[in-house]
Amino acid sequence: MDKIIRSICYFSKNNLEEIPHKLASIEQKLITAGYTIQTKRICSPSTIKTLNSLQAPNTLLSAGTLNKAQIRDQFEDFLQAKNVSFNVELCGSDTIDAYYSDLLFELIQRDASKTFNFTYVFNNRHSSPFFPSAAYHHDGFSIGLQSTDLAKDCTTLDEWLEKMHLCWTEINQLFGSNPDFLGIDSSVAPLFSGNSSFIHFVNKLHPNKSFPSTTTTDFYLTITKFLKTQNPKPIGLCGIMFPCLEDFALAQAYEENQFSIERNIFLSLHSGLGIDTYPIGINEKKERILEIMSLMKGLAEKYDKPLAARFISDGKAKIGQKTDFNNPYLKDVIIKPL
Repeated sequence: MDKIIRSICYFSKNNLEEIPHKLASIEQKLITAGYTIQTKRICSPSTIKTLNSLQAPNTLLSAGTLNKAQIRDQFEDFLQAKNVSFNVELCGSDTIDAYYSDLLFELIQRDASKTFNFTYVFNNRHSSPFFPSAAYHHDGFSIGLQSTDLAKDCTTLDEWLEKMHLCWTEINQLFGSNPDFLGIDSSVAPLFSGNSSFIHFVNKLHPNKSFPSTTTTDFYLTITKFLKTQNPKPIGLCGIMFPCLEDFALAQAYEENQFSIERNIFLSLHSGLGIDTYPIGINEKKERILEIMSLMKGLAEKYDKPLAARFISDGKAKIGQKTDFNNPYLKDVIIKPL
């Protein structure tokens, strides 16, 4: 099996300088067990400025969830930071007003690459190792896989699910006695093309169906139920991600008008994870963003689901134009209106 860890994330409030050594120890234990490690991460309620000064090479950083006051105080630091992410929670007492859409478009105007490091969250779950949705709750570490690659030689859905379960069980055995081990986020986190693409696997299992037609079957519900009920130590989101620009087969479906924002939101009700790396033009209407965020908030509250909305811009492309992200994790596409 191609056993790939997408993220080892350590959550820590204090003594951040000790965390890179702890991550290295966890990484080595997983490598010895045959896993490939893609990223190590740290999420802390420390300030963005503090995180940016941390000596942690090859480590992604997150300040977790920030409120309005914290965003105002740290926004300039965020623009200057190298690899720090954060999110803003929109469920709760705050109304979704123009401040939040203005925040997105200020990022687009001043440094559009930062849209990759920022997301709106709704009814978020703490301790997910996936950025930028990660949120600090208490100290410890969680692990998330790139489980799409486990499907490489699978010809049925059950084969893939069983391979996932074997990995979860193995990881739980490796760290189950460690009091700092928070759990496994069993989310499906696709990336790029071929065996790493979730839509590639969907198409392989359904050669006589189009991707859109699969969305009105129980295929995704079957996967989500397994992710939530068979994980021996669940933490975080535990759903299917549909990152429009990171899963290159999904980006192609988007360009072919098969992955509209409506279909993305509909699939969010299957999987519970929301809008991810979805492209928007610099001339998209702010009012449209607010409408979508209000809907996501309502759905998250109605169905008690964690949802997110991460919109991506290159700072130049308008609706109808092709993007130029200059980011290896994002596929360039011709932007559609929301």
